[in-house]
Amino acid sequence: MEGDADIARTAALFADPARVRVLLALADGRALAASVLAAEARLSAPGVSAHLAKLRAAGLVVAEKSGRHRFYRLAGPDPAELLETLARFSPSQPVTSLREGTRAAALRTARTCYDHLAGRLGVAVTSALLARGALAGAPDTRRRAGDRISAPLREHPYSLGPAAEPVFGELGIDLAAASTGRRPLLKFCLDWSEQRHHLAGALGAAVATRFTEAGWVRRRAEAHRAIRLTPEGARALAVHLGLAGLAA
Repeated sequence: MEGDADIARTAALFADPARVRVLLALADGRALAASVLAAEARLSAPGVSAHLAKLRAAGLVVAEKSGRHRFYRLAGPDPAELLETLARFSPSQPVTSLREGTRAAALRTARTCYDHLAGRLGVAVTSALLARGALAGAPDTRRRAGDRISAPLREHPYSLGPAAEPVFGELGIDLAAASTGRRPLLKFCLDWSEQRHHLAGALGAAVATRFTEAGWVRRRAEAHRAIRLTPEGARALAVHLGLAGLAA
């Protein structure tokens, strides 16, 4: 027989600032070498190896071998979602330099949350999809009238809207292709910096992939997860989603 989940044991993994920096470096879904993670977390090679061993044992990180090299990535979207949830309940770190301020502003403007769009850009795209009828529902996760007090809270109240096919098709996203696989098509994260929902799940990943392949967003060099909207992307979102005034 097994008892309750040992939440304290898992939570302890997030109590080390350097270990959290390792996880945040992987939060954009990429696989990175230990040397890159050591630089990001400001650790020695033995130090980052010790942290990676604990994260792998907990099932938060997996390793992939390519030739003689080993690369590390998050073990799917769930650890990234856990990081995003913890961020919502965490105080902001003080900004002590221009570089830190630039990085913090970039992350809040537009970033990836594992493999989907987040920050002001991700929230704006989700809101536009709701306004255009590609998604349906109200952004309200509270209990509905008539629900028992003991009833579980709904994860999210969204569904595909009546205009899903034409709107996503205009963006170059194949809904049928996004629906294949075991991953849920629709999932939503409560954005830690905006405190509003952004689209996740298989459809959120398809949107981010399309935006990247079309050259509408590009990664920023100064922050691993930060991305920027390109001028082409700003024009495309204005045409297809009616999003005007987004910084490029």
